[in-house]
Amino acid sequence: MKTDQTELFEHTPVRRAVLALILPTVISQIITVVYNMADTFFIGQMNDPDQVAAATLSLPLFFMLTGIANLFGIGGSSLISRSLGAGDRDKACQGAAFSIWAAAAAAAAYSAVIWLLRPALLSWLGADSGTYRYCADYVLWTTVLGGVPTVLSACLAHLVRAEGDSLRSSAGIAMGGILNIVLDPILIFGLGLGVMGAALATMLSNAAALLYFVLLILRRRGNMVIRFSPKHFTLSGRIPGDVLLVGFPSFLMMLMSTVSNLTLNKLVVSYSNQAIAGMGIAKKIDMLVTAVSNGMTQGVLPLIGYCYAAGRCDRMREAIKTAFLHSCSIAVGGAAALSACAPLVIRAFLADEVTVAYGQHFLRVICLTCPAVSITMMTICIFQATGQKGRPLLLSLLRKGGLDIPFMFLMNAAAGADGIPWATPISDALSMLTALALVLPYWHGMKTGIQNNDLPAGREPND
Repeated sequence: MKTDQTELFEHTPVRRAVLALILPTVISQIITVVYNMADTFFIGQMNDPDQVAAATLSLPLFFMLTGIANLFGIGGSSLISRSLGAGDRDKACQGAAFSIWAAAAAAAAYSAVIWLLRPALLSWLGADSGTYRYCADYVLWTTVLGGVPTVLSACLAHLVRAEGDSLRSSAGIAMGGILNIVLDPILIFGLGLGVMGAALATMLSNAAALLYFVLLILRRRGNMVIRFSPKHFTLSGRIPGDVLLVGFPSFLMMLMSTVSNLTLNKLVVSYSNQAIAGMGIAKKIDMLVTAVSNGMTQGVLPLIGYCYAAGRCDRMREAIKTAFLHSCSIAVGGAAALSACAPLVIRAFLADEVTVAYGQHFLRVICLTCPAVSITMMTICIFQATGQKGRPLLLSLLRKGGLDIPFMFLMNAAAGADGIPWATPISDALSMLTALALVLPYWHGMKTGIQNNDLPAGREPND
């Protein structure tokens, strides 16, 4: 059955197809980062470093929800796009159902564990007498009560995008982000809830995004392979393995990112709450540029996977080159802008001069890594879209946890708080070099057709 999405994957000029897929995704990613920044901005307007620090300390637990969503969402997205490219709609439907139900179960289990272990976890995160109560409120609403809607809304966005409907997928995420920005001042200041208001706004916005996707899929179920009915859920046909093994590098990256952030928080909070607040603000701002790279990869992944499964090497290579060019250009320009405007943007969040001093130093250092991140993320995307397992797993391990944690300790020992942020550009530069060493031979193989041992069953190169 031919659809508008099939036309986009197969016949639309590549540059236009790439832009149609990545622009909505990039915009939704930017809005997501903006609403995360809005939480920090509005909390910062109370000029209380303890509340800003509490939100920063609690974020690693919340970010693991994104890891769960990526495990099933990106894994399911890759399987759906490759199945559609191979003409197997039944397998695409089963992959979607498995991703949805498994994601819901995993999110519920994670939230329950966090609820049971929260006292020990918050102390381990670095919460002290000034931040513990705020951390507890933030975790309750964002991670415990908001766990399932947060995971399912993000997972469904990936699955809808896999069918080529990037615009509606991104609209749901953007709608949730805009709602969060609207709710933040109402709940934080209007109702006087402080950091708890920011957490409640996040939970409500993710629940609204989930409702949007449920209604969208039910309304368009005749034209989509995504199904909610449990009868489509299956553990056969290698579907669980296809989803989990492809999605695992993204999950592992988020897991290791969480461990990395925990390590960073533990090291920085030992200096002062102003230091952890400044670092938290800097990382939120830096996420604006990395969100563009993330949006590019998520947007173009279905096109790469579809063309790969259809044997369209020429179209796949052109899509990769177009996405690479846009991603790297924006990363370089964004890094330069953040470095030049660091004092101004940090001061917009919090007027405390000690916090501003820490924040601008952190931002200027970590923004150096933006171009390297764009290259590594696009390389991981290529491998995931084509169903590879080992290479994206290695890159995910190196990018977060494998290199940056050891360098954090080394730089902390060498230069204290000012040295810690340098672990990020050093580790990301090494990860980028590894990514290039892995992807260049793979790219060379594409020049003469997809390597035979990487072809989907029954397909021949069509270059």
